Amino acid sequence: MGIFGAIKEKAFGQFIDVIEWVDDARNTLVWKFPRGDNEIKNGAQLIVRESQAAVFLHEGELGDVYKPGRVELSTNNIPILTTLKSWRYAFNSPFKADVYFVNTRQFTDQKWGTANPIMLRDAEFGPVRLRAFGSYAFSVADPGKFVFTLSGTNPVLVSEDISGQLRNILVSRFADALGEAKIPALDLAANYNEMGDYLRNLLQKDFDEYGVALNKFLVENISLPPEVEQALDKRTQMGILGDLNKYTQFQAATALGDAAKNPGAAGNMMGMLAGVNLGGVMGGNLQSAFTPAQAPTPPAGVPPPLPGTSPWFAGINGKQEGPLDAAALAAKSAAGGITRDTLMWRQGMRDWQKAGEIGELTELFANVPPPLPPA
Repeated sequence: MGIFGAIKEKAFGQFIDVIEWVDDARNTLVWKFPRGDNEIKNGAQLIVRESQAAVFLHEGELGDVYKPGRVELSTNNIPILTTLKSWRYAFNSPFKADVYFVNTRQFTDQKWGTANPIMLRDAEFGPVRLRAFGSYAFSVADPGKFVFTLSGTNPVLVSEDISGQLRNILVSRFADALGEAKIPALDLAANYNEMGDYLRNLLQKDFDEYGVALNKFLVENISLPPEVEQALDKRTQMGILGDLNKYTQFQAATALGDAAKNPGAAGNMMGMLAGVNLGGVMGGNLQSAFTPAQAPTPPAGVPPPLPGTSPWFAGINGKQEGPLDAAALAAKSAAGGITRDTLMWRQGMRDWQKAGEIGELTELFANVPPPLPPA
């Protein structure tokens, strides 16, 4: 048969090599096919599965890259390697080459975050420190460039080996983009999606250098310092409470009701009121709470009276009417709506009094005879 025939028979017989990679890990990016002395026989079968690529390197030079499929290796289908080896004719002896399998699937749920706060100048809060975190997804877009720039001679490369470098790129570009956007701190949450899409397109240029595609970039949270968040919570509580004076009156009235139901707590309630010094705020209201009638409050939209001319309020037929100025009082008195026995009140008075007992109102009844004595 001859030497050539024997070699050919071994190459295509039971000794034909099968080069493949079955990945049993979820984080492996590159795996080097192990071979003794890196020898591959002519006619070896190369099997590249879905979400894989096979990269051939010869003496540190990038050779052929194969996509998913089954290939019988020969000088006809490894053109770059054939050129590197200067093979002019078909070879029948083993050749040396490094075969790297690259995982091209998408690696999701990769975390990123700011190790240190980002200093920004906000239009509402002034200088603030912001922290941010989120996730991203990437995949190998150019297996040859990826192996040549990141893997090198490493027999195995996992996602954790490059996540630090990718994360540093993401955080650096994010801080720069956040400062240039000049979005108010309170409006950042409404722009997470827009920021993520913008940064993904911006960062792709940096990832192209490594043959990596940035498939997704998500901003999950941008937070203010705890002390600023506490101040915002206080502001929100004040907005919900509204008028603090009315809220204080309501709280006091509720506490007094509880104290009435529990006599033993009355002393504690009075001590609390004295300690907080609510007399100036609530004195008039608490005092009037124990009088027969609550001191009336002018309706909204009515301007305050001039000094010395506080309007009057009258109790007519069991209903409160007012505010009444001098002209309105005279008209009602002439019509008999206000008599000497009508209860009257205005600001500065402690209780309601009969009109006939108030010196300022006696002129209203100057021409009106008093009621007849009983028969």
